[in-house]
Amino acid sequence: MELGLVGLGKMGGNMRERIRRAGHTVVGYDRNPDLADVHTLEELVGKLSGPRVVWVMVPAGAPTQSTIDELADLLEPGDVVVDGGNSRWTDDERHAEELAAKGIGFVDCGVSGGVWGLENGYALMYGGDAEHVEKVRPVFEALKPEGDFGAVHAGRVGAGHFAKMVHNGIEYAMMQAYAEGWELLEKVESVTDVREVFRSWQEGTVIRSWLLDLAVNALDGDEHLDQLKGYAQDSGEGRWTVEAAIDNAVPLPAITASLFARFASRQEDSPQMKMIAALRNQFGGHAVEAK
Repeated sequence: MELGLVGLGKMGGNMRERIRRAGHTVVGYDRNPDLADVHTLEELVGKLSGPRVVWVMVPAGAPTQSTIDELADLLEPGDVVVDGGNSRWTDDERHAEELAAKGIGFVDCGVSGGVWGLENGYALMYGGDAEHVEKVRPVFEALKPEGDFGAVHAGRVGAGHFAKMVHNGIEYAMMQAYAEGWELLEKVESVTDVREVFRSWQEGTVIRSWLLDLAVNALDGDEHLDQLKGYAQDSGEGRWTVEAAIDNAVPLPAITASLFARFASRQEDSPQMKMIAALRNQFGGHAVEAK
């Protein structure tokens, strides 16, 4: 099938390549002309045959809103817009309503996989009407990991980004647990090789995971993380998860504590946040601050 893809950064660029490897045609637009196949959204829409599917991979908030607004004026009834960025689920409901007024479908899709997704595939959580989801199905199949799992129609519009938000909240808590354990091991004199302790956990233990593998990768590159500053940014989805928990009276003590720990990292050079920063860089290519 044909796909228009808006936003060709760390995620979008790799997604374009994976979709093309699956035999589909992708027309990509980015504000950086060195990355783009076309130079305007109007040109992108003009190169696609109807009914069109345009996938948006730009930062949440104003950039996504302005992109969808422009596409609403360019697309035709029967076309579908997919928001694959990290938008808040409440924004999805508004976008779907705005596009529906013009006969254009909308699907929200949480995408996980970071810089490793090109080779490993992307976990996909999408929400929307079944008829709109089906129009995007070949792209979902191209992006997802091989096998029976890795993609889910989570529910109606907003469900995909809500599921991805909760995923990221869990990710916060898991990274915090590894970081706290790593700092404690580094602190005591009796443990002389913390990196190899972490490596030993990669097989046969109940705490083995891809995050643990990435922690070992980070320690192989910088055994005591001396090159990093103990500062870790938050993407916003951790905050939204905690806010949703409050709205629904669901206790999330571990996820909430992990979010607050990141806030603490902005007040001092936290050893734990060195590990959090290293993990975020490993799986998502997120920027780190050198010490």
